[in-house]
Amino acid sequence: MKVAINWGGDAKFVGQSGSGHEIVMDGPPDHGGKNLGPRPMEMLLLGLGGCTSFDVMSILQKSRQNVSDCHAEIEADRADEVPSVFTNIRIHFIVTGENLKDSLVKRAVSLSAEKYCSASIMLEKGGVEITHSYEIRSKE
Repeated sequence: MKVAINWGGDAKFVGQSGSGHEIVMDGPPDHGGKNLGPRPMEMLLLGLGGCTSFDVMSILQKSRQNVSDCHAEIEADRADEVPSVFTNIRIHFIVTGENLKDSLVKRAVSLSAEKYCSASIMLEKGGVEITHSYEIRSKE
């Protein structure tokens, strides 16, 4: 895997993925930015959320669950001192569908957390406490 980051002036950076996509990252005005894109640490959380959501949906689809929506809400705390690393991350899934089995949703979230999500497993090995929770909603 390979990416490139190019400085765009002030606190703006453009990331280019190896798969050919670009994303703008920028800082807040009080750090010299113009708020033109997400912060780099937000990107890290977005990557984590994408990784674990991909796993959960893949497992649920293989389990033949009729999922109509999967939403992940992620909150994180950071250390007060520099480096301001993540200390605690909470991931909450809201899975919507018809006749979803609680045991299979629980299994999908657990497998992602413990076996498949490279991002969360890597962060945990670095000392970040990560908790996972879920709720199931019926499709209306």
